[in-house]
Amino acid sequence: MRHEPGKTRFVIPEHVLDRIASSEGKMRKVALAEVERVLADAAPWIAPSVILGLMRVAEASLVIMAAALVYHQHVGIYEPMALTYYGPVVLCAALVLPLLLHMAGAYTIHAAMRLLDQVHRITLALIMVFAAIASVVFFTKLGATYSRVWLAGWFVLSWSSLILFRALFGSLVRRWNKNGQLDRRAVLIGGGERAASLMSALDISGDNDISVIGIFDDRDDARSPRVIAGLPKLGNLEHLVEFARKTRVDLLILTLPLKAEERLLQVLKQLWVLPVDIRLSAYTQKLRYRPRAYSYIGNVPLLDVFDKPLAGWNGVVKLVEDKVIAAALLLILSPLMALIAVSIKLDSRGPALFRQKRYGFNNELIEVFKFRSMYADQCDNTASTLVTKGDPRVTRVGRLIRATSMDELPQLFNVLKGELSLVGPRPHATHAKASNSLYADVVEGYFARHRVKPGITGWAQINGWRGETDTHEKILRRVEHDLYYIENWSVFFDLYILMKTPFALIDTENAY
Repeated sequence: MRHEPGKTRFVIPEHVLDRIASSEGKMRKVALAEVERVLADAAPWIAPSVILGLMRVAEASLVIMAAALVYHQHVGIYEPMALTYYGPVVLCAALVLPLLLHMAGAYTIHAAMRLLDQVHRITLALIMVFAAIASVVFFTKLGATYSRVWLAGWFVLSWSSLILFRALFGSLVRRWNKNGQLDRRAVLIGGGERAASLMSALDISGDNDISVIGIFDDRDDARSPRVIAGLPKLGNLEHLVEFARKTRVDLLILTLPLKAEERLLQVLKQLWVLPVDIRLSAYTQKLRYRPRAYSYIGNVPLLDVFDKPLAGWNGVVKLVEDKVIAAALLLILSPLMALIAVSIKLDSRGPALFRQKRYGFNNELIEVFKFRSMYADQCDNTASTLVTKGDPRVTRVGRLIRATSMDELPQLFNVLKGELSLVGPRPHATHAKASNSLYADVVEGYFARHRVKPGITGWAQINGWRGETDTHEKILRRVEHDLYYIENWSVFFDLYILMKTPFALIDTENAY
């Protein structure tokens, strides 16, 4: 939602804010629990860069399709020479039109929601494109090469299809706006005067895309009041981590001063495990850096501390990669998976598939699918006891599919459901241990690996850190590789890991 200057952005109902400010003890806890319920069902944030990028691609495609349709209907000549003349003209128009619309200010969220304001921009941009085409055709004396009916029909069809697209897409953007999906939900860390000053600056700032949920502060009510600039104090930092697991939080803004270095480090140590953008408010700082050192909300300067992994277009690319490759792998591997399922059923009683609860993105509990590798009455749903070499719970078929990781193949269905990625940190079971210690107790910042979706394979697995994690060293190395992957993600990195995975499976030393 785009906010006008001077307009306060709240997402918590006013009556709940009043109860937080006035109630004590249990009643205050009830009010805070109601806040979580109000915010829990928030639809995901949609990055404006993705929306506007899709608009550009769609409108360029419409111009190409309009040209092809009119060509098919009124010209119908499919000789190579004819396409040599028509093709470049169409491609140039498809590239130039989005550029002109961008220069005219037609690619903003405001423009996407207001069709009537954009009709004249679209019309003018199309006229300029076709005038340029007509001029080139005239001065190069190629008038006999191109069909005038085609040019006129292409213009009319392009204009009408662009207007229709803007009308339909605009209604979708308005719905996202109404649902709050164009707002980043922000939380302030630290209350008092600094938080009040920041909120005042945001209120009078121009176009910005955040809705501030509330404030979290470790200080008592005397030093940090319950309500500041209309914002409630929802708890301390320990509460914030749990809060961000249950509700949608996109941005954390620290209002602490730069000179409080030790306190800043303590706060960041607690918060960096969350899959959110973390920024440090520079609004009240006297020290000023070069403009390029800042990011901005409206005209309020912030210092970037941590970025959410796989945000914006990176997330879209990762999603498409997962869906396309997972569907292809399921199609290719379906005979093998059917053979494994039959072998499991013949080898021991019980279902071929096994479900196990594991931690997914942002610590969300998910159920992953696996081929059953243990006897049905001895399956360990929580992985509280690690499988060891020669483990009597493992069936004959189970030993083979565990050693080759073929028991993980059903997780391709989890990828299609959107719970897993093909590549990412492996999802661990809820009670998985190393040397009788829970993983989170062994590795500081362990849950930082949950800032992205877990994967079927990963950087740790192809580097030899797959299978049993019976020592602290093994889980430490695995987490180090997972964090390296998160910080260095790229499509080529994913493809490299996928290509290396079959070769990594040859080494079955730690897989049993």
